[in-house]
Amino acid sequence: MSNSKLMDYFNKRPRLGCLSTANKEGKVNVAYFGSPQMIDEKTIVMGLGKNRTFAYLQENPQGVFMIMEPGKTPTEWKGVRLYVKMTECHTSGEKLDNFKAQLAKVAGEAAAKIIYAAVTFEVYDIKPLADFGQGWEKSIG
Repeated sequence: MSNSKLMDYFNKRPRLGCLSTANKEGKVNVAYFGSPQMIDEKTIVMGLGKNRTFAYLQENPQGVFMIMEPGKTPTEWKGVRLYVKMTECHTSGEKLDNFKAQLAKVAGEAAAKIIYAAVTFEVYDIKPLADFGQGWEKSIG
């Protein structure tokens, strides 16, 4: 299975995913997001408010984005864990303005107004939701 299948899975709607982060002291945070977009096989872009996720990423750019879909038994759940590192963070300028304009078209002006930063992540590892040795490809389809 190619990573284009991962992009299709990541970008399908509706879906929710959780981004886990930790600050420099190791305090952890998790928050759900519906709007992150995988724009190529190694890159995720998303908007953040001025919140704990944003603050923690300023101290530690590492995170894990997890998507889950329920199944009848734990082994039938679908999902993936993407290990990411923040590579860009724009709190002003053209990238932020463009991101907010695109979000306004999809989610409305109210959603766009709460965006404080446009963030880019590089995906550096991929794991299945539950790792039984089957590989991430089998965990999403």
